[in-house]
Amino acid sequence: MPTPAATASSLPARPVVAVVVQQHAEEAALLRHVRSVLVRASHVGLLRLGRLDERLAAHLDGLAVAGPAGQALCLAALERPGAGEVFALAVLALEAHDLALLDRLLAISAQLPEARRGLVSAYGWVPASVLKGVVRGLLSSPAGPALELGIDACRLHQVDPGPVLATALTSPLPGLQAAAARAAGELGRVDLLPALLKADDAEAGEAGEVAFWKSWSACLLGDRQRALAALAQAAEGHGAWSQRALALALAASSPAQARGLAKRISQAAQVPGADMAVQRRRVRALAMLGELRFVPWLIERMAEPALARLAGESFQWITGADLALLDLETLDPPAGFQQADDADDDGALGDDDSLPWPDPARVQAWWLQAQPALEAVAASSSGRLFLGKPINCQTARQVLAEGTQRQRAHAACLASLLQPGRPMFQVAAPVPRQQRALAAWPA
Repeated sequence: MPTPAATASSLPARPVVAVVVQQHAEEAALLRHVRSVLVRASHVGLLRLGRLDERLAAHLDGLAVAGPAGQALCLAALERPGAGEVFALAVLALEAHDLALLDRLLAISAQLPEARRGLVSAYGWVPASVLKGVVRGLLSSPAGPALELGIDACRLHQVDPGPVLATALTSPLPGLQAAAARAAGELGRVDLLPALLKADDAEAGEAGEVAFWKSWSACLLGDRQRALAALAQAAEGHGAWSQRALALALAASSPAQARGLAKRISQAAQVPGADMAVQRRRVRALAMLGELRFVPWLIERMAEPALARLAGESFQWITGADLALLDLETLDPPAGFQQADDADDDGALGDDDSLPWPDPARVQAWWLQAQPALEAVAASSSGRLFLGKPINCQTARQVLAEGTQRQRAHAACLASLLQPGRPMFQVAAPVPRQQRALAAWPA
C-alpha cells in the first residue's frame, strides 16, 4: 500500500480548499493530544482507541494529499510549537523523507519538552518502513538529542538498535542515559542487565529519571534484589516516579515481599495527618497486590467521597467485576462529595475521571455471591489475582486484548516480568500494529 505522501504525488494537481486543509491541521494536532490522554485512561479499550486512530490517520492523510499547502499550514503552527503541532508536521516530514525539516524539528524539540514529546510520538506513529535510513542516521549521530530520538524510535517499534544502546548507558548526558535504560528494559536486552546494575562512585549519586529507569529496567529483566529494593523505596516516596515504581515493585515481588511493601504503605496512610495522596496510594497498592482478603475493606471505602471511585477500580482489578457492566454503579456520588478540577495542567485526566461511582450495597451483594468462586481461583494459584484471574501470561494476553488502557499497561509489564527478555507490548502504539502483535502472540 503506498504511503499518503506517495499517493499525493501521483494525483493530478487540484485547487486546495484552504479552510479544509486548515481543519485537517487543527484536528490532527488536537487528536494527537486527545490520544496522549486516552492511552493512559481507565475507561478506554483497544476498540475505542482504534476509532480515534482512524480519525487521526484520516486528517494526516488529508494534510499529505494537500502537499505543500498542508506542510505550509503545519509550519505556520510552529509559532506555538506544542506536541500536537510538532507531531503533525513531523509525520508529514517523515513520509516525505524531508531530512532538513526533521533536523529543524529536532533542534526545536531539544529546547522544548512538549515539542519533543510530539516529535517522539511521530516517530512511533509512522510505519517502520518510513523510518528506513532516517533512524540509522540518528543512531550514528554524535549529538545527544539525535541519538536519544533514534533510541526512542527503536523502542517504540521494538527494534534493537544494537551496540549503541550499551554505549548510551554510559553517556554523561542524563536524558540519553535514561532513554537507553528504558529501551534496554522494554526491548528485553537481558545482556545489558550488568550495565544497568553497575554502580561506581559517579553512578552512586544518580537520582531522578536515570536512576529510576535503570532500576525499572533491571527489575523487568530479572533482577529481584537491588533493583527491586530501589523500586520499593521509590514506591514509598513522593517522587515523580512513585506510582510507576509501585506498580512494577508489587508485580515483581514474591507474595511475601509484596505484602510487606503494601503493609508499609498502609501504615504510612494510617499516620495521623497523612495526606490524601498517601491514602490513595494505599488503595492502589491493594489493587495491585490482588488479594481477596482486602475486598471488604475496599467496599467500605466506597462510601468515602475522596476514595470511592478509586476503591471501585481497585475492586475490579482484584475481582474482575466491571461495575458499569454489572450495574453495580450509582449515578449519585456519596454525600459530601465536591467536584474538584483534578486534571493535570496539560489537560490529562485525573485518576478518577470517567470511573463509575460504585453502589456499596449492590457491590456487597455481588461480592457475597462471587466470593466462593474467586477464592477457589486464588487457592489454585499464588493467591494473587488480576481481574479475577491467576497472574500468568494467558491472563496478560487476555487483558491486552480486552482490558482498558490502564489495565493493559499493567498487563504488558506482567507479560515481560513473567518472561524476562520478552520485549514489552506497546499499548500506546497505533492500534493496527497492536492488533498484529496480538495475532502473533505465541501460545
